[in-house]
Amino acid sequence: MPLDPLLIEVLACPIDKQPLLWFEDEQLLYNPRLKKSYAVHDDIPVLLVDESTDVTDAEHDRLMAKAAAGGVPETGSAGRTATAGDGVGETGAGPAGNPG
Repeated sequence: MPLDPLLIEVLACPIDKQPLLWFEDEQLLYNPRLKKSYAVHDDIPVLLVDESTDVTDAEHDRLMAKAAAGGVPETGSAGRTATAGDGVGETGAGPAGNPG
């Protein structure tokens, strides 16, 4: 079930206060800058730092490829859809995490 659009508009990472990527099909909110994921249970985001999950490099790459393919809203921006090269999840690094 989709998150309420108002929630998508206002949610942010509890650690860095920046937007998250919303993977609706996986019920997962993801912070690519910190490689932290947050579960969503019964349409309720669990944004507790102690319950976040550290994401491996391989999982990070998978999630970012999925986001780059489109259809993954970013929180904190009225549900703007992430597209390749639009800065969503970018930290100033170039391709493959190399300094740009």
